[in-house]
Amino acid sequence: MATLESTITIPKDVVFREIAGEAVILNLETGKYFGLDEVGTRMWQSLAQHKQVAPALKDLTEEYDTTKDQLQHDLLELVENLAAHQLIEIHET
Repeated sequence: MATLESTITIPKDVVFREIAGEAVILNLETGKYFGLDEVGTRMWQSLAQHKQVAPALKDLTEEYDTTKDQLQHDLLELVENLAAHQLIEIHET
């Protein structure tokens, strides 16, 4: 289960493509993929940049006009969904 302390890695077989603000993430090895809307795309970019949930949340909180609790819930839910589709790996510190 993902937490704020979780770190993530993106498997070498996972590719990300952005098209008009939305994105598709594909695991070339498994064939599993996931589509993201504009906000989900920004969450992915922040996670990929920071490799940790907490710093990604901090960046996103500064960008979006919503409560930190709601954003945290949405980000952790995305992390869990991406892991379930084998598009990221979650690590606890």
